Amino acid sequence: RALEHKTLREENVRLRDELKRKFSFGSIIGRSKAMEKVFDLIRAAAPTRSTILVQGESGTGKELVARSIHQNSNRAAFPFIVVNSGSLPPDLLESHLFGHVKGAFTGAVAEKQGLFEAADKGTIFFDEISSLNLETQAKLLRVLQEKEFMRLGGTKTIKVDARIIAATNTDIEELIRQKTFRKDLFYRLNVIKIEIPPLRERKEDIPLL
Repeated sequence: RALEHKTLREENVRLRDELKRKFSFGSIIGRSKAMEKVFDLIRAAAPTRSTILVQGESGTGKELVARSIHQNSNRAAFPFIVVNSGSLPPDLLESHLFGHVKGAFTGAVAEKQGLFEAADKGTIFFDEISSLNLETQAKLLRVLQEKEFMRLGGTKTIKVDARIIAATNTDIEELIRQKTFRKDLFYRLNVIKIEIPPLRERKEDIPLL
C-alpha cells in the first residue's frame, strides 16, 4: 500500500508538471496551436528589454499576457503597474503617470510621485493605449526615447528604467491614417507584437478552461 501510495503521488506530481508545462503559462490556459504560438512569443520576449504591443479583442487576456511577460523577466522582483489609459481625463492621467509638484494646478497641495516612478526597474502596462490623446502620446514617446520625464509643473528631469507593455483592441494603423495616433510612437511600441486569438478561434481550449 505504501508503494502504491508513493507511485500514485509521484504520478500526480508528474501530471501536474506536465499540465503546467504544456497547457498553461502563468494563469493563461490553452493547448491550441494558436496559444502555443502565444506562449512561445512570451518565452522569447520576456528576457529582452524590448517594448511589446499586445493585440486582441476585449476579454482575450491581454493583461494576463503582460503579467506573464513581467513574471518571466529579470524585472519580476520589481513592480508591475497597470495604467487604465481610457478611464481618466488627459490632465488627470498625466498627473498619475508623471506625478506633479506642489502648486502645479488647483488642488495640488503636495508633491506626488507618478506611476512611472513607481514602476522603476519594473514594468508599466498601458491597457488600451489607443485611447491616449496626442499630447500624452508625445510625452510617452519622450519617456521611451530618453528614459526620462518631468513631473507636471516641475523643472527637474527624472530618470526611469521601466519596461513598457501596451495593449489595444483596435487597429492602431487605422488610427494613424486618421491622424489620432502617432506613427513614431506606434513603431516604438510595436517592437514585438503578440496577437491573442479570441476563444471562438481556439475552441479546443474550452474543455481545458
